Amino acid sequence: MDPVRNPYAPGAGQRPPELAGRGRELDVFDIVLERIARGRPERSLMLTGLRGVGKTVLLNTLRSQAINRLWGSGKIEARPDQSLRRPVAAALHMAVRELAPRHRAPDRIDAFLGVLKAFAQRSTPTGRTGAATKLRDRWQPGIDVPAASGRADSGDIEIDLVELFSDAAAVASDVGTGIAIFIDEMQDLGPEDVSALCAACHELSQLGAPLIVVGAGLPHLPAVLSAAKSYSERLFRYQRIDRLDRIAADRALCAPAEREEVEYEQKALDLLYEKSGGYPYFVQAYGKATWDNAPRSPITAADVRVAAPEAEAELAVGFFGSRFERATPAEREYMRAMATLSAVEGEPGAVVRDDMDAAVPTAEIARALGRKPASLSPARDALIKKGLIYSGERGTVAFTVPHFGRYLRTQPA
Repeated sequence: MDPVRNPYAPGAGQRPPELAGRGRELDVFDIVLERIARGRPERSLMLTGLRGVGKTVLLNTLRSQAINRLWGSGKIEARPDQSLRRPVAAALHMAVRELAPRHRAPDRIDAFLGVLKAFAQRSTPTGRTGAATKLRDRWQPGIDVPAASGRADSGDIEIDLVELFSDAAAVASDVGTGIAIFIDEMQDLGPEDVSALCAACHELSQLGAPLIVVGAGLPHLPAVLSAAKSYSERLFRYQRIDRLDRIAADRALCAPAEREEVEYEQKALDLLYEKSGGYPYFVQAYGKATWDNAPRSPITAADVRVAAPEAEAELAVGFFGSRFERATPAEREYMRAMATLSAVEGEPGAVVRDDMDAAVPTAEIARALGRKPASLSPARDALIKKGLIYSGERGTVAFTVPHFGRYLRTQPA
């Protein structure tokens, strides 16, 4: 098989050649955009799921849908210990610049940019680390108009974001369209920023304003939002992004291959689904390795077996190993205990569980390590902050990366 013609794309956030199994999510967002265009009330959208299920790819695709409808759009990636002010200001600046050529009153655009500049330059009283955060001294938003006064510049992020979003939505209304802000890794926002974002979305929904937030994050994102504002459970439309079913996984492999006049034998597809578990990133990784190792079409199960070690070696270094290396010895010990306790039936020494790498009670981890639960809290909290595990339910933890427990069980202690 010609490696130059290999259609598969196992990259972080890289769109696969066939976006299979996500038709429902795309259709839902089309309806959201159309309802808002008609002045109907609609909620902002939150995508949740493990790493490797294609949340970033889907987020980018939804943004393309908004752009195709002539919406203003901007995208940011949340980071721990970073204030929301700078990235959200940059995203809204981009969105309004897209709308400006269609606006009949340049003065209205300039007025909003003045508010945006004031918001961006206003220092939060205290930063996440307790030190003063002086954005004015280290960042200028590249806006030529003077900063406005008395609007979105109080220093209280919740008040300021509500005012800023309301003004941005008014600009979008002027041109008969909307604005969509896309936020990846949303679980990494700080508590104050999450609270402010919920308050702003709540205000917009009550006004029926044409601005929505589309967030993507790990499975515990709903809990993060709920901890900030109790009404967040009703404020957002939540969509869980999961592994592909068998039909969608086969399509993700076969459709690109057919365009290159290559076919798969049924047993090859059976084995590829078994290896990948239907997780989109793994589907692409095994598909790419299989293509490169297959001598000819049709691709056989034997080709998959030959290629699997290559795919697994690449995943072990780039997908699993890079994350494991970020952990301290104490954190690695914690994860190894999790891996042992979350094993699935059928693996050597496995405990019976309903699904792969299931959530594990923290009390069981403490017993397995012969420690008191309180003494393990620093390791657990650090792993959550690093995005390696999450707590979906009180008293339990699970891996954010599919198959991570299986990977750890194959590594020497």
